Formats: sequence, structure tokens, C-alpha cells
Amino acid sequence: MKGDCGRRTLEGKRKREKQMQAGKLDARRKPKKIQALFVDDCRIQRLVSSKPRKMSWRPTYRSSKFRNVYGKVANREHCFEGIPITKNVHDNHFCAVNNKFLAIVTESAGGGSFVVIPVTQFGRIDPHYPKVCGHQGNVLDIKWNPFHDNIIASCSEDSSVRIWEVPDDGLRRNLTESVLELYGHSRRVGLIEWHPTTSGILFSAGYDYKILIWNLEIGEPVKMIDCHTDVILCMSFNTEGSLLATSCKDKKLRVIEPRSGKVLQEANFKNHKVNRVVFLGNMKRLLTTGVSRWNTRQIALWDQEDLSMPIIEEEIDGLSGLLFPFYDADTHMLYLAGKGDGNIRYYEITLEKPYLQYLMEFRSPAPQKGLGVMPKHGLDVGACEVFRFYKLVTLKGLIEPISMIVPRRSETYQEDIYPMTPGTEPALSADEWLSGINRGPVLMSLKEGYNRPNKLVFKAPVKEKKGGVVNGIDLLENVPPRTENELLQMFFRQQEELRRLKDELTQKDIKIRQLELELNNIRNSPNISNNNNNNSSSNGSSI
Repeated sequence: MKGDCGRRTLEGKRKREKQMQAGKLDARRKPKKIQALFVDDCRIQRLVSSKPRKMSWRPTYRSSKFRNVYGKVANREHCFEGIPITKNVHDNHFCAVNNKFLAIVTESAGGGSFVVIPVTQFGRIDPHYPKVCGHQGNVLDIKWNPFHDNIIASCSEDSSVRIWEVPDDGLRRNLTESVLELYGHSRRVGLIEWHPTTSGILFSAGYDYKILIWNLEIGEPVKMIDCHTDVILCMSFNTEGSLLATSCKDKKLRVIEPRSGKVLQEANFKNHKVNRVVFLGNMKRLLTTGVSRWNTRQIALWDQEDLSMPIIEEEIDGLSGLLFPFYDADTHMLYLAGKGDGNIRYYEITLEKPYLQYLMEFRSPAPQKGLGVMPKHGLDVGACEVFRFYKLVTLKGLIEPISMIVPRRSETYQEDIYPMTPGTEPALSADEWLSGINRGPVLMSLKEGYNRPNKLVFKAPVKEKKGGVVNGIDLLENVPPRTENELLQMFFRQQEELRRLKDELTQKDIKIRQLELELNNIRNSPNISNNNNNNSSSNGSSI
């Protein structure tokens, strides 16, 4: 046994010598060199001359002051409960907010309605709370006037747009009489948008594939944009309101000069079906949400002067809900909220690569039907609140405020996250904008809090028209219905018009009969007969 062990040891020694000579074992047994380390700008870098430097696992962009923004849900006592939120499947938010009122489209029978609640009236809402209920069809969109807190516009399936004025102390009874009724679309109206810098200019998009520009000072349409071949899904303005971006069901993205109706840019990208579009402030960029050819949700960034190819595309997930984009021009933050989702993703947008920087995600178990956004002058500056959503939870009848907050230890005013922001004063009148003048918004500071009263008074035109002629075309003449629903709507409208005309004729007949009776009474009165006799006797004596 001892001889066998010695022989094996000798054979192993010879084998190792051969391997050493061949250099096979040299690399394995050679001690590793310790790579030199040094500290530069608080970062440890490795000096490896033979191999190229690899990318770090950490993100390349970490200097954002918004990387720690978080979402804070309001307490239960600061939510709005007991609201019968509409169950309409139209792709809209069904919610509009300003610093005084919260408006929500509600479920109702026999026409459309929405409630208007003061933003400070939290808690459970009375089931018999007064409503705005003048529309004859379901309400599809509502928007507050950006320059007058008491004026709200609504559009409906009854193919009308209406302007309402809400009292300062809210509604005490149902509001059925609107300030203005605007008829110009031949089919239902699905979208409305106020001009961002001009008072009295409203845009409406209908299922007749047309966009009408309304001058509310005269109550008439002043321009019709007729360049779309299918239903218009979204409208968005640039900062000064000189350009209008639209997304359409024909899968095309368009940039339009609204006063002339000329299409400046058009995109038809096969890999990205556009659903929603938003202008990114003064960056000369557009951001769209949609689906890819594999039916995954994605976003795309575009140059507004060249829509031939997106600058960047990014896939989000494989869910089917529509993605709503919200952009904050003051912080350059983009918020993405999916219909039916419970989360809100937010990004920071830059003009340099990587363009889109993912920050964080707010998560909630309750799915959202729509979201309202509070204007900047209604935010809580002391709490470093940079954005506030009002989330609609249909199943619970709940409106839940969600505040996006930048964590700061200092209690002083944070000027770096609150730059000058568009205020509540219009930069142009309707006539100035229609004449071709462009002007940016009137800016205001949030440092002293928002307590400046708005002196703007909304004046409705005296003469209201229920039709209009634009570019020599009567918008309501000889427009055939395309579906059975539209045929019924047109029939009921004509029936109501006939009933109204018959009532007018009846009232005029009654008025004519009353005047005839008064005339006969005057003729048969004794005073008049005596005067006639005296006149005849005087004439006889003179003869």
C-alpha cells in the first residue's frame, strides 16, 4: 500500500510539472491582481485597462428634484361619497374641477345631468342634491371656463353644446335654464375644449367628423374644421393656442392651424395607433398614448414640426384600458393613468436623451373611471403639492382626491418647484384672436397664495340662434341620419320643434282674439258714442 501511494504521488508530481510547462495551470494558480480604486466626486471607479467599462446598474439620470414625488390619498372625511357616477362607456373623464367647484356627470333617466359641488363640501352627498339637468341626451363632456370660475360648458348626445352659470354659493335647486344653447353639429358632440389664452372661444368636436369654433360673445360658430375622416378622439392646444393637435379614429395624428383649418403636419405611423395626444408646453414636442401592433399599451414622443417618425417609443404594459396623459408644464412631469387601472405612473420629460425618465408609480386597489385635475392656483403650496387628481370610483360612488407631493423639510416657499404659471386672466379677446393675433398666457405667482378676485364677467349674447351657416354651408340642413339612434333623436327633435311652434301659434291666436275683443269694447263704449253724437250735432249746426 505504501508503495502504491508513493507511486501515485510521483505520477501526480510529474503531471503537474508537465502542466506547468505547458502553461495551463499558470493562469489558474496565479494570484489575482487587485484592481486599483480611487475616489472621485464621491464615486468609486475601477481602472481596467484591458476590458471596456461596463454600464452601471444604477440609472444614468439621478439629478431630478422630482424623483421622490409621492401620491397621498385624502382622508375619508375629505372625500366625496354617495355620488351616482355615470356608467356611460364613452372614453372621457366625466369630471371637471376648478378652485371653487367640482362637477361630475351622473347617471340619470330621461336626459343627461351632472352635479356641481363646492370643493370644500366634503362627505356624503344627499341623494336629492340639485343637478344641472337641461340636456335631452346623455352628457359626454364637461369643462370649466379657465377665466371664469362660475361658467361651465357641457356637450351631449342631443347634438348640442350648452353654457351654464353656477351661483357663487352653489346650486340650491335644479338648474334647467342654460345661458347659451349652441346648435351646429348634426350628430352627438363628444368633446369640448376652451381656448387656453382667449376669452369666449370654445371648440367642440362631434361625431359628424367636424370641429366647430364658437364665439360665445355672439353665440355663433365662426369656423368649421373639416379635415377628419372619422370620429375625433382628442384635442390639445399648445401654450399660446396657435396650434391644435388632434387624434382620430382613422389612426392619424394631425397638427392644425385652427383659424385657417389647414393641416400643418400629419402622421400615420403603423407601429403606433394613437388614442390620446397632449402638447408638452413650449418644448415643441407632442406625446401620444396608444397601442402597438401587438396590442400593448405604449407612449410615443414626437417633434411637432416633423411627424414622419416618433423620437422615442416606450411600451407600458399589456393591459387593454385607455391611457390618459396629463402634463404639468411647470415641473415637466408627465402622468399616465389607465382607465380601469388603479395606478398612476409619472415621468420627467427632458429635451435631451433619454427624453423620458421614469420616476415612480402611485398604486391603489380601486379602479378609476376618470380623473379630474385641479388648476395650479388651487393647489396647497404650503404642503409642496405640485399636482392633484380627483379620482372617480364608480362602484363605490366615491370621488377621491390624490395629491402629488414633493417631500421638503423646509417650510418656506419653494420657488424651484413653483415657477410663474398661467393665471385666470385672458391674454386676448375673441375678436383679437380671430384676427390672427397670438399671445402667451398671462402668468401669475403662487408665492402669496391665490386670493386675487377675478373681475371678468361673462355676458351672454342677447340674440340666440339655434342654427348656423359656416363657410356658406347650413350645418343643420339636409343632414341624413346614419343610425337608428340618430333617426330617433332627429324625429324627437322635430316633434319638439313642431310642438313649440304650435304653442307659439296658439298663444298668438289667443293674443289676437284678446286684442279684437278690446278693440270692440273700445268701439262700443258709451263715451265714444256720445263724442260721435256731439260731433255730428256740431257739424249740423255749422251747416
